[in-house]
Amino acid sequence: MGDARLMLALESSCDETAAAIIERDLTVRSNVVASQAELHEKYGGVVPEIASRAHVTNLLPVVEEALEKAQVSLADIDAIAVVTRPGLVGSLLVGLTAAKTFAATLGLPLIAVDHVQAHLYACRIAAKRDIFPAIGLVVSGGHTNLYLCKGATEYELIGSTIDDAAGEAFDKVAKILNLPYPGGPHIEQVATKGNPAAFAFTRTFLNDDRLDFSFSGLKTAVLYQAEGTPGAVNQPPPLNEQRIADLAASFQETVVDVLVGKSRQALEQYQLRTLLIGGGVAANSRFRQSLEEMTAQKGYDLHISPREFCTDNAGMAAIAWEHFERGELADLTIDVTPGLVRKG
Repeated sequence: MGDARLMLALESSCDETAAAIIERDLTVRSNVVASQAELHEKYGGVVPEIASRAHVTNLLPVVEEALEKAQVSLADIDAIAVVTRPGLVGSLLVGLTAAKTFAATLGLPLIAVDHVQAHLYACRIAAKRDIFPAIGLVVSGGHTNLYLCKGATEYELIGSTIDDAAGEAFDKVAKILNLPYPGGPHIEQVATKGNPAAFAFTRTFLNDDRLDFSFSGLKTAVLYQAEGTPGAVNQPPPLNEQRIADLAASFQETVVDVLVGKSRQALEQYQLRTLLIGGGVAANSRFRQSLEEMTAQKGYDLHISPREFCTDNAGMAAIAWEHFERGELADLTIDVTPGLVRKG
């Protein structure tokens, strides 16, 4: 469509305020993220009202920085992309309102982006070639979903968590183990000093035909090992540095085993050879190592999102160019679609 060359993309679905300048060939000229981790740390999770207020404060400075780093101005932008689903309603609305304003005042086309699909499209950006069809796994604080990716913008949900997402479980277990928020990086760090076989936690659904996940029971099992079982005569010893490390390592290994096992199962069920991995938990080194081992053994083509695209960012919104090429544009009446993605 036309000679559009540069896109300004906005992402504000949860607690990261992000803007990126993306070329039509998917080159990400700049990708700026303002984190809110410190604001939410004392609560042990994201507080929606605090998140949306921080987006209002951060959005324009983030856009200005993205333009400056890309060495362009708003006059050089040819299209506006914005994440409109899924996420926190207040947070999404801040990004969408800004995107509509830019599109209306500059007379530019507006493209709506699905946050979860964008996580998987980060693999396409890194690959610099077509990687579809594929099985895609998005694993983050809000999502643990398996997709049949028929094309760059054609995603069918084939499996999801029935309770906690994997990243959410990392945060909750970190709190149990008195580790800082966000939990993922801190559990990964502490786990390097622990024994991943110290505790034999159940791999829920690992041998089930369903392509679903459940991590709530695992979180509770860690809690009982850390703080004891209500009413039980024999209680665990007090937490010390080594016990925390062993619990962290055993928990992490259990999550990794389930995620990798279910990914393999989906590839087998749908008879595909390509696996895409995206989302915040995709930054976990043990997870990446286990995926590489499994896919090498089976001869699968593995694409893991680069670490700079794993956590929420606007660069992965480059998927908007796919919609642009197809003429799939939004108008100024578009609204956000909050909430989590669930199967069925």
